[in-house]
Amino acid sequence: MTGKTPRTVLVTGPGGAGRTTVAAATALAAARRGDRTLLLCADPAGPGAVLGTAATTAAGVEPAEVTPGLWVARVDPADYFRTEFLALQERAAAALDMLGARRLDGEELTELPGAEQFALLQALRRAAAGDWNVLVVDLPPLREALSVLALPERLRRLIGRLLPAERQAARALRPMIAQLAGVPMPAGWLYGAAARRDEELAAVQALIGSPSTTVRLVAEPGPAAADALRVARDGLSLYGLRVDALVPNKVLPTDSSDAWLATLAAQQQKCLDGWSEEYGPSSASGSGSGSGSGSGFAWTLREVRHLGRDPRGLDDLAGLEALADLGPDLGPDTEPDPDPWWVEDRREEDGLLVWSLPLPGAVKADIGLVRRGDELLLTVGPFHRIVPLAGALRRCTVSGAALTDGVLKVRFTPDPGLWPRTP
Repeated sequence: MTGKTPRTVLVTGPGGAGRTTVAAATALAAARRGDRTLLLCADPAGPGAVLGTAATTAAGVEPAEVTPGLWVARVDPADYFRTEFLALQERAAAALDMLGARRLDGEELTELPGAEQFALLQALRRAAAGDWNVLVVDLPPLREALSVLALPERLRRLIGRLLPAERQAARALRPMIAQLAGVPMPAGWLYGAAARRDEELAAVQALIGSPSTTVRLVAEPGPAAADALRVARDGLSLYGLRVDALVPNKVLPTDSSDAWLATLAAQQQKCLDGWSEEYGPSSASGSGSGSGSGSGFAWTLREVRHLGRDPRGLDDLAGLEALADLGPDLGPDTEPDPDPWWVEDRREEDGLLVWSLPLPGAVKADIGLVRRGDELLLTVGPFHRIVPLAGALRRCTVSGAALTDGVLKVRFTPDPGLWPRTP
């Protein structure tokens, strides 16, 4: 274990866009560049069909090398659920014996709905702890992927609320209390399990939020993908996820003499022109209420041409040159970017603190904002996030908000009863 966070590329996109192909080609390019690379596939079928027949049997739960420098592993929800359930059953053995409950065998266990998400988080944690230079993750489709990436933060908040640290500290007194009372007390394993889960989730959250982690979006140019990307942009911004590239996949040639093919290619090209204007570098320097005006928002577009067939094998993947670049200098030692959600002190001018939250592409009608205690509940379209307030903002009241040039500016007025008085 190197102790460094690997350069991580999280690959997702609308269903059927070719996520696994792009993930495999990205991982292969990193391996051939000399990086020790792991390709982690969330699809239980694994990436064997894309990588070639030699990888079909090698893609198990444990990493297996399929070509020099490239290891492949897949997420197995059934194996994860079975392992976790049996471990929980073992820890609760005393209580089960007291109740006379019959223990279950691993062979009779079938995973429950939701096991896929938790299995993926566990696989990410294990991969982050491995000795990899590059980690490429073939995630589920876009909306599901965003939910998974937001899950560690949400679960850690729930654990903290249900089993706060001060309550966990009291578990040391439970054996003494049990002796004095003469009755058994609830087992302390609940608090120990919560602490372990919080530690595991913290590791995954650190990987997702690392400056060396980016999202690579894959989409086949067309109206459906365009709509999906607009919605996903809200979630990516709200969760603070960085996009290193938008990969328009299966791009048709524009010089075909076939009228039918030429029509499809023209439709694709029109969509690509729109994506370049909406998401490309020019979108970060406009002056209207576009996708990223004033917020420095831009995605690099890396077009991948259609091969005329589904890519199969290492030779086909190596030919996808547009995916060879992992982006600008985002190695394990990369310094964190400045906090994109910044607080501006305008007490002298306006008596306010202003919290700026870049939400490129968001529209006012889709934004919800609620203050609840020391947290801010944010809604952007179908996405939700509960954000703890900084210490200074906790001593203020929310006095208004406005969306300007892709940035949500929340105004806070200092509470005279809580704010320190200046002499």
